[in-house]
Amino acid sequence: ACVFGERAITMAEDEVMKDGDEAQATEVEVQEMSILDALKEVLKKALIHGGLRRGLREVAKALDSREAKLCCLAKDCDNAEYSRLVRALCDEGGVHLLMVDEGKQLGEWAGLCKIDKDGEATKVVRCSAAAVVDFGEDTHALAVLLNYLKKQQAES
Repeated sequence: ACVFGERAITMAEDEVMKDGDEAQATEVEVQEMSILDALKEVLKKALIHGGLRRGLREVAKALDSREAKLCCLAKDCDNAEYSRLVRALCDEGGVHLLMVDEGKQLGEWAGLCKIDKDGEATKVVRCSAAAVVDFGEDTHALAVLLNYLKKQQAES
């Protein structure tokens, strides 16, 4: 019975060591998260918690009522008045503005698409602006994004 007990302790120690190794690997992986990956995760969490506004009308209302905490604008927005309005509302309200390369990419991140059985996004609708009203939960991605925004603000 004693040998069995020692063997169980050894197995438990091995499991603890494996869990510790996985935690270290996760920390390294999380620290190397890019800003766009962090933004993608933050937008998805906001969408899940109902704190994401998409499109000019919703974004303008959120910015005007000072509800927005973060705003995203697509660089390939074809209407100059549209982007000027969003930029001006962000400046007026002191809301951080992040530029995303493509509207299709922003639309996919904002949930304006269908997900097929393989987990790939299909029928992606372009989105030129999105605003986060409620981040939902505090994640590492949110911390990475907020640190990046603080650095950007300090440089300006």
